[in-house]
Amino acid sequence: MSEKDKNNLPDVETGTAAEMDEVMRKYDRESATRIWEGKPKLVTGVISALFSLYCIWSTLWSTADLPIRLLAFLGLIIIMGYLNYPARKGHVTPNTMPWYDIVIMLLGAGSFFYYCFNYSRLVMVITSAAKIDPSNPDAAPGAWFFIILGVVGILCLAELCRRCVGLPILFVVGALLVYTFASGQGLPRVIYTLFFGTSGVMATPIQVCAKFIAVFIIFGAFLERTGISNFFIDLANCAAGSSSGGPAKVAVISSALCGMVSGSSVGNTVTTGSVTIPMMKKTGYRPEFAAAVEAAASTGGQIMPPIMGAAAFLMAQYMGTSYANVALKAILPALLYFTGIFLSVHLEAKRLGLKGIPRNQLPKFKLLIRSIYLLIPLVVLVVMVSTGARTLQFSAAIAIVLTILVSLPNIFIDSKTQHGEGFAKHAVKDLGGMIASSLEAGGKGCITVAVACSMAGMVAGCITVTGLASKLVNAVVNISRMIPNESLAMFIALFLTMLCCIVLGMGVPTTANYCIMASTCAPILITLGIGKIPAHFFVFYFGIVADITPPVALAAYAGSAIAKSNPMKTGINATKLAIAAFIVPYIFAFNPAMLLVDTNILQVGQIVVTSLAGLFGVAAALNGTLFRKMNPLFRLLLAAGGLCMMFPDTMTDVLGLLVLGGVCLLEYLSAKKANA
Repeated sequence: MSEKDKNNLPDVETGTAAEMDEVMRKYDRESATRIWEGKPKLVTGVISALFSLYCIWSTLWSTADLPIRLLAFLGLIIIMGYLNYPARKGHVTPNTMPWYDIVIMLLGAGSFFYYCFNYSRLVMVITSAAKIDPSNPDAAPGAWFFIILGVVGILCLAELCRRCVGLPILFVVGALLVYTFASGQGLPRVIYTLFFGTSGVMATPIQVCAKFIAVFIIFGAFLERTGISNFFIDLANCAAGSSSGGPAKVAVISSALCGMVSGSSVGNTVTTGSVTIPMMKKTGYRPEFAAAVEAAASTGGQIMPPIMGAAAFLMAQYMGTSYANVALKAILPALLYFTGIFLSVHLEAKRLGLKGIPRNQLPKFKLLIRSIYLLIPLVVLVVMVSTGARTLQFSAAIAIVLTILVSLPNIFIDSKTQHGEGFAKHAVKDLGGMIASSLEAGGKGCITVAVACSMAGMVAGCITVTGLASKLVNAVVNISRMIPNESLAMFIALFLTMLCCIVLGMGVPTTANYCIMASTCAPILITLGIGKIPAHFFVFYFGIVADITPPVALAAYAGSAIAKSNPMKTGINATKLAIAAFIVPYIFAFNPAMLLVDTNILQVGQIVVTSLAGLFGVAAALNGTLFRKMNPLFRLLLAAGGLCMMFPDTMTDVLGLLVLGGVCLLEYLSAKKANA
């Protein structure tokens, strides 16, 4: 595109808040909430804020038994869930809540609260599934009541899941329940396992959610209100805004930084995309490409250390390691993921002849450095977690306090600008409003994750009570024995696991998808010889990329709504940009050195260098342009050479280097000759 053409491009305004809210409500179930106004809005906000305070208190100071805390946590989640999520996703009348929603809310919350307040007495009565079986002569008094209580609680929780998470995970739970009953398990046994025991809704996922995830979600809500997202965008502009195709590179960097805090690919796409997508379009990128860049980068924010969304805490629990260790092992794969997107963006900019943003329109680094204090909460959190100085809960609580402190300068400056003398009283009011809104947002943010974790616990419970996991493992092992080549058998198992993760992850939060795959597929991969850490990272990665993989690529579709582009083409472009996410997991599955497992610094250095070179080859092959437009044969060779270099083996590295170097040299000489 010529300079004249670019100068003639119409100005593209960033989306309004109302437009962004509409996009979120359409593509993000967590945003399709009831509309409360006036006093009802105040009441629901207070409930959410009090829930956040309860979560902080419970994780730090409560001495109650874990089941009591979990039951109270789930009872409160049901109340907030039905107050916020209507039966249908469409527009709802403000300040309305149907009578049946109130009834369901009271029944569901009552089921959990009844067991919570009577835990000490009931635990003496119910010591096994036989105690709540009415056909058993030694059944506990009121056995039918216990069964009905469990059924009501599970059904109300499942309906809330349908509203805020979606149907896919319910289909999985429903299929497993049918299998559970078909395998000969009676209703008392199932209810005991899923509701009263610690293998169902109160299994590991909800325990991790109540202990760690909730507090970190609240911390993220506070952090967003300090203006750190704007700081990240300005920082990315300073770093890459003036380079070729600068706005797209800004989108990659800022989305990586913002995404690790938000933990939501759709939310991050809309938040940063409302700024970066119009900038990319104005620079000269096609709408489908601009939306795809934002979607791919925002989705990758969930694999970006140190926060990594909510799933990192669950990974640590499932793998039996520390959270800091999980974050450390995620560094190299995340680096390769975003480097792959960055290379694709750069090649596209060179192909179109795009320029960057003029330096006089970019933030001044000297001015930006004055806001560096906004990173203090993140830095302190990382240091405390990585050194093990304090528990995760305590570290998050300290980070929340620091976030409030670093927000004070902006609050007082804004208040003084608006009100002049006597601004202190207004500043205190604004500070209180910021704290209240953060607590409210944090409480609401816990709903979806908690419901998804409870459903994932039911999946694990069904698998436990039926012994399905061992049956699946035996079936896969028997199939793999039929394939003579061990590497081919491993590749087929990995490929089938990838498909399962992507299909189950369509429209499902990453946390829930990971919990399901960690319970079903990860043990199979471990049995086949893949280490525990690579197996869990493998299912984690492919659960995430479901948000940009058609046909249900919610992050890509949200970006396309902002860019006014074709949704399916946007999803395809996002998949191409995130090609590293489809390759890197296979690399660390066959060679876990990329995850810093049983390796040394020289081996890690070799893997990084060769993988980056391989990514360049694959990105150039997909783009079709190096020094000039390439013919199909050279593109195929470039892709093959890149894949060889990404596979961690010396022989394939040498072969890939020869192919990659040869194609690049021929293309350079041909382009130079053509220009001459």
